[in-house]
Amino acid sequence: MEFRIMGPLEVRNTGGEDCTPTVRKHRDLLAMFLLNAGRPLTAERLRRLLWPREDGDRSDSLVRGYVGQLRRLIGQGAITTVSGAYTLNLGDGQLDVDRFRLLVGRGAYEEALALWRGEALDDVDPEGERWMETRRLREELEELRLLALERRIQADLDAGRHRELLAELRRLTRRHPMWQRFRGQYMLALYRSGRRVDALAAYAVLRDQLDGGHAIEPDPELQLLYHRMLHDDASLHVSAGPPVLLPPDVADFTGRAELLKEMTGGLVVVHGQAGAGKSALAVHAAWRRRLDFPDGILYADLRETTAPAAVLEDFLRWLGCPAQAVPAAPEQRERLFRTYTANRRLLVVLDNAADESQVRPLSTSCPTIVTSRAPLGGLPGARRLPVGVLDDGEALELLVRSSGRAADDALRRLARFCGGLPIALRVAGSRLAARPEWTAGYLVDLLEDEHQRLDRLHAGDLTVRSVFAIGFDGLPEAARLTLRGLGALSAPDVADWVTALLGGQAEALVDAGLLETHGVDVAGQVRYRLHDLTRLFAREQPVPGVLAKLADATLSRVRASRFPLVSGDPATAVVTRDIRESVEWLAAERAFLVSLVADLGAAGLDDGCWRLAHLLAPYLERHRFLDDWRTLAGSAMEAALRAGDGLGEALILLDQGDLHLAEREWRRAEERLRPALEMFRRQGRAREAAHVTRRLGRVHLELGRLEEAERALLACLEGAENQRDAADAEQVLGVMLRRAGRLDEAAEQLLTAVDRLAGLGDRHRQADTLLELSAVHLARGAKPDARAAAELARGIAVRLGDRLLDAHALLALARVNRAEGAAARSRELAQAALEVFEEIGDRQGGVNARSLLASL
Repeated sequence: MEFRIMGPLEVRNTGGEDCTPTVRKHRDLLAMFLLNAGRPLTAERLRRLLWPREDGDRSDSLVRGYVGQLRRLIGQGAITTVSGAYTLNLGDGQLDVDRFRLLVGRGAYEEALALWRGEALDDVDPEGERWMETRRLREELEELRLLALERRIQADLDAGRHRELLAELRRLTRRHPMWQRFRGQYMLALYRSGRRVDALAAYAVLRDQLDGGHAIEPDPELQLLYHRMLHDDASLHVSAGPPVLLPPDVADFTGRAELLKEMTGGLVVVHGQAGAGKSALAVHAAWRRRLDFPDGILYADLRETTAPAAVLEDFLRWLGCPAQAVPAAPEQRERLFRTYTANRRLLVVLDNAADESQVRPLSTSCPTIVTSRAPLGGLPGARRLPVGVLDDGEALELLVRSSGRAADDALRRLARFCGGLPIALRVAGSRLAARPEWTAGYLVDLLEDEHQRLDRLHAGDLTVRSVFAIGFDGLPEAARLTLRGLGALSAPDVADWVTALLGGQAEALVDAGLLETHGVDVAGQVRYRLHDLTRLFAREQPVPGVLAKLADATLSRVRASRFPLVSGDPATAVVTRDIRESVEWLAAERAFLVSLVADLGAAGLDDGCWRLAHLLAPYLERHRFLDDWRTLAGSAMEAALRAGDGLGEALILLDQGDLHLAEREWRRAEERLRPALEMFRRQGRAREAAHVTRRLGRVHLELGRLEEAERALLACLEGAENQRDAADAEQVLGVMLRRAGRLDEAAEQLLTAVDRLAGLGDRHRQADTLLELSAVHLARGAKPDARAAAELARGIAVRLGDRLLDAHALLALARVNRAEGAAARSRELAQAALEVFEEIGDRQGGVNARSLLASL
């Protein structure tokens, strides 16, 4: 059923047949319900509305009778009764007033106006005096109708139908002489029809009416239109609608879904490295929201027009300001621009801003999107959206769209060469699209050579190198040197101490979009990341001596990190906090240090290569970074052999032996340790030879050669030159004695080692030895002593922040609890240890934890 009250009351069924009630009281009652659709009406209220001048003479039963008759006309379910009150329930679109409101809200003005048949209920309440609801509805609908008329007429003007509108606008200005938007549209239609004098006269008529009866001036917008006509502003002849100055949308735009959601309202700064697709994102977001800004979208590329005053003049002209009215002073242009935009639904897009000074004069109350390589921290109240590279899936999708090729392995390799950088992906895709005879694999082969990659990443005048050059050319020489120095490194990211060593211009490079801030690491250092293609650009002009300088500084920093505390070398005692800070620094720098070893080797700096690898070995061993250690040991051995450095070769053989010990590959360890022992002996390095002998004692122990192990370890103990060497020998000897079942002797050796290590301040090795001592006590049945040793070891591990050591301590405590009969607590501790072992990748630790859990 369809109900119409705009004009005469009318009811039509689904077939379009007229079902309008003919009885007057039925019509009145239906009108009441339609004016109050969805609101409950009591019988008493209906009686007063139907018979306003008859106080109480009509009974409720009479009202109920009318309601029942009306239900038979319009449907039994249309009117419901709850608690003695009647409610007309309508579905979506059944009432023409509801459809009218919805269409006006959507901007479908033509369709909305087509529903208009006259004033609401003009046949039921022609004067609008019977019911106040009628008067209110008519006032609302008249406002909406005039708004719809105004917007529809504006669309016709924008479409160039000014002559056809003249008669309608003449009638509207006579009927609504104070509706100044109609007056302005009438003036514009006259002006565009070649009737400039009549247009100016129409303004004069309104001004006289206002001045005579109200002593006020026309609206500022109408005054501006008059002055533009007076100066014969040529832009008034254009009927293209509101200005939309955006470049074309990016046809192959891909990803960035979350960022697109964030680019709404206020001042938004989209920032990121060169080539990350900031401009494409801003333009795409603006086109997506085009309908939200009926008064237009202003766009300026601030790289092309750097002076804000010139941009302001351009914007003011597009917004309708006559050329003669544009002020000369920049400050006056700013004020006028803010005035023009204050009451308009505009979007402003400022692309490629270099700094805040370009943006501030162009800031208004309108939503504004700014793109910049820098985050423009000097703009208060701005919401900043960093734009990074695309992930693997999005990068592949962009290549597919831009190239027109199907996704395959070759296209995936091509995406990896581009490093997720949108500009590189678009260039590569465009090259394939322009060369249909090329396969993706062929282009991949062309890009294999790093030295030629940037030269081949071009499509017509679009090149990746030019994107980097824009930021690079504007840099001071110090910042250029910093970038060239960073180009020598292959590390995925670097800390601020590295950039300081290379010139200290990291933030200048960030602002130029050539370096990206990568957050703060666990050691509290700011880290920076260089894109692979930017690194290739930086390497085109290398700085001699950078790696050698960096190697010297890095070796000094590693030595100063309290590294001897985990390396077994003599050192002074330090507090636990120093150890933890050293561990945090090494954890933060691990990837950088590993890559630096490779860089030094590739550059032929063999001495720095093997020395740095050797210094890192104990840390990698302690924290079970065995893959990194294996890589470093290989590079270090090659460097030592190239350098012909016998000491370096022997030390790296020792490190490789330690690596195989950590991997529990005892025979391979022996293969490395024996030649290392011979080399140290030939070089007369007794202390290093003793270190190798102690490790061989461990190999003998693990291979079941207990007598050989004991002889080797006793020899080490007897020849120890200092407290640390003695403690190391005592520790391994204690393990050997425990394996041999000589528990009292084992406890004695381990207790002595614990005391020595405590005196040295070597907390790591002290905790390791305490765990061995706990196992000995447990084997002897001394459960309280076993618990005390394990708990002391765990306390040290927690203070050091060493999670792997803590897991071993948890496992030791789990064994103590099992021996004490506390199975539930034992299971809890073993499970916590297992989680750490699995996370870190300690396979043997995981095996031990599962074995204990299986026994519970």
